[in-house]
Amino acid sequence: MLFSNEAFFSEIARMLAEGQSVTIRAKGRSMLPFIVDGRDRVVLQKKENVRVGDIVLANVPEKGYVLHRVYRKTGDRLVLMGDGNLKMREQCSCEAVVGTVIRIIRQENPVDSASSREQAKARLWRWLLPVRRYLLFIYRHCSNRF
Repeated sequence: MLFSNEAFFSEIARMLAEGQSVTIRAKGRSMLPFIVDGRDRVVLQKKENVRVGDIVLANVPEKGYVLHRVYRKTGDRLVLMGDGNLKMREQCSCEAVVGTVIRIIRQENPVDSASSREQAKARLWRWLLPVRRYLLFIYRHCSNRF
């Protein structure tokens, strides 16, 4: 059975709003190198307070649902950016966030996305934004070989 993305994510948003946690398989390359398409899964939960560095599922106006990292927070406004993106950013309100990634399952190994190690890697990756293009090229080139 096939569902549209809108129907699929609307159901996920409903489940998260009811307090359930939801696990979905990653799709797309926008969160490379931290979340890999088809290999990794993410566990989402509804959180009241979203922080810079959190990975969130948000319903972005005119774009739909995206799973990206909070890049900046100003009051009730968020700027989101995928780790694998070079320039593209989305803006939304905190209310547009339907869930926050609490765990990444990498090759069947659960990783706490709020751990100090994961947050340090995310801060370093953000700091490396000026050279991210080259790092992603190397990562994609090397990962295609294996």
